[in-house]
Amino acid sequence: MTKDTNTPSPRLGALLLLLLGVGAYPLRAQIPSVTLEEAVRRAKQAQPNVVQARGSVRSAEAQVRTAKGAYLPNLTANSSGATSFSAGPSRTDPNTQEIISGDRTSKSISMGLSASVDLFTGFRRGADSRTAKATRTAAEASLTDQEFQAELAATQQFFDALAAQELVAVRQASVKLAEQQLAISVAKLRVGQATRSDSLRSLVNLGTAQSNLVTAQSDVARTQAVLGRTLGLDSRVQATDDSAFYRTSLVPDTVALTQEALSRSPQVQASEANTQAASASVKSARAQYFPTVALSGSTSWNGSNGNDYQLFSNRQLTLGLSWPIFNRFQREQTIETRLANLDNAEATAADTRRAVQSSLTTQYATLDAARVRIDISRTSIEAAQEDLRVVNARYQAGAATILDVLTSQQALAQAQVDAVNARFDYLKAKAQIEALIGRHL
Repeated sequence: MTKDTNTPSPRLGALLLLLLGVGAYPLRAQIPSVTLEEAVRRAKQAQPNVVQARGSVRSAEAQVRTAKGAYLPNLTANSSGATSFSAGPSRTDPNTQEIISGDRTSKSISMGLSASVDLFTGFRRGADSRTAKATRTAAEASLTDQEFQAELAATQQFFDALAAQELVAVRQASVKLAEQQLAISVAKLRVGQATRSDSLRSLVNLGTAQSNLVTAQSDVARTQAVLGRTLGLDSRVQATDDSAFYRTSLVPDTVALTQEALSRSPQVQASEANTQAASASVKSARAQYFPTVALSGSTSWNGSNGNDYQLFSNRQLTLGLSWPIFNRFQREQTIETRLANLDNAEATAADTRRAVQSSLTTQYATLDAARVRIDISRTSIEAAQEDLRVVNARYQAGAATILDVLTSQQALAQAQVDAVNARFDYLKAKAQIEALIGRHL
């Protein structure tokens, strides 16, 4: 008795049911969604680097206020009360013959105001003021840079999550095609127009598609969790698609954008401001070679129980000069340290300009390559769809093999994946350029 090779085996049917069950598994539970604008806003509020940069700006503003206050006099108010006791021998009053104790207790009060102002500090106050202003400029530029870096991180992770979500849709379409092909192969097997090999190959193809779908679903969970953390949320966050993400008509003027970046990039501005602050700091240290002239004055009122607390005033005015002739080379050490800091700041500023220019060149190339890949992927999808339609028709007519069908399906799936990757590579390169120049394109 011979076995009919055209009849599906029970094992084949059970495996088919298992794969179909996997395909029916829900993609994800209900999770909150955010737009790109909302994601950027939340990231700027939640990212520790941005919060720290805002604190640095406040500290720098306080430093500027302190530098201006150095031109104002110090004013101090004081008040005190005292009680003193002195012991002594007793004596007899010669008139009344009364014994008078020699112990004495006296009480006194005093209050006063004192003020002092530096008349000349060897140009230190001017240098400190310039240092504080440059530090504030650097802090403000760093805050702008950190905000754009937070926006860049949120944008990239938003696009990663959105790309993963779209790849799930691509993988689901591949599973659907694989299920349809498996159904066709099984039907042809039953009527004797195909062999079990066709059904088994279709089954393997469906398993591969299901595995790719599970991997895509895992990527969605990972990217959405990362996005949620970046936005300061304790849950996964779903990225909301927008029609603006499909426009790829930007053709930047690379020469003009590079010049703009080298002049207004937050990173460049921060590094140049740090150089100015370091230079002013050197001048402040050299001011120690000059004398300091200060004017101080005070007035006070004093009284005691001996005069019924009648207050007597006392005034004082002092003009003083302080000139450290030699302080064991401490000034020289301070100056050398600040000169070294100045050299480091200048080198960092120059390297920052080169880094910005290099990064822009890389992102220009990435943007152009992604734009070309987008155009190619569109054509590839159209060609793959048409090829699959023709191959399916030929397979049903018996003029093509199952390998031709599966190869065509894989080509279509890969073209769709390439289209998604190319589009989001373009969007992320654009976001990189915006972060470098410090504005939106």
